[in-house]
Amino acid sequence: MAPWRPSSRANLALKAMVHALALTPAAILAMQIREEFLTGSGALGADPVAEIEHRLGLWALRLLMLTLAITPLRQLTGQTVLLRFRRMLGLYTFVYATLHLTAYLVLDLRGYWTQIFEEIAKRPYITVGFLAWLLLLPLAATSTQAAIRRLGRHWARLHKAIYAIGILAVLHFWWLVKSDIREPLLYAVILATLLGWRVVQRWRGVSARQKAAAS
Repeated sequence: MAPWRPSSRANLALKAMVHALALTPAAILAMQIREEFLTGSGALGADPVAEIEHRLGLWALRLLMLTLAITPLRQLTGQTVLLRFRRMLGLYTFVYATLHLTAYLVLDLRGYWTQIFEEIAKRPYITVGFLAWLLLLPLAATSTQAAIRRLGRHWARLHKAIYAIGILAVLHFWWLVKSDIREPLLYAVILATLLGWRVVQRWRGVSARQKAAAS
């Protein structure tokens, strides 16, 4: 399939669509929080705080999986245009992860933020979740074109941390769920598939280079 090269107008429309889709879950949640606060409608279930934290964390994980899926999709389809949205999805992953952490600090710890260090040490699922967020920080901070030019080849090396972030995020979800592990298992399978694809492609590349050198 020949690569599609969108016009500047089409590219702008695609970016606007990605922004709208990425912001929609946050907008829906904000409306439900407002409704819950004003009317006590129960839109967020019996435990609104847990629902808010869970939904924000889940969308951070989903966007992370989408970010990791861009490279395999580009390789399968030959559509390099997909790469234009990888950093955007990665930044939205960071936004939702930060909102997830903020909801935990403000709504769960209720402002007693110094307890976060005690929680990190005491609860393994918080430990790995917080570590995943910390690893996201330098990736978000170096997501600009200026940072890419300044870091050069080191930029790609730094952003390989997304693989560790994916593992930590799935582990965070897995350890958080105490009984029904079907949903975290689904994301574990997706992550394993995405990382496995990269291992296979790398192995094929090494094999091809070895054959070329031998000939």
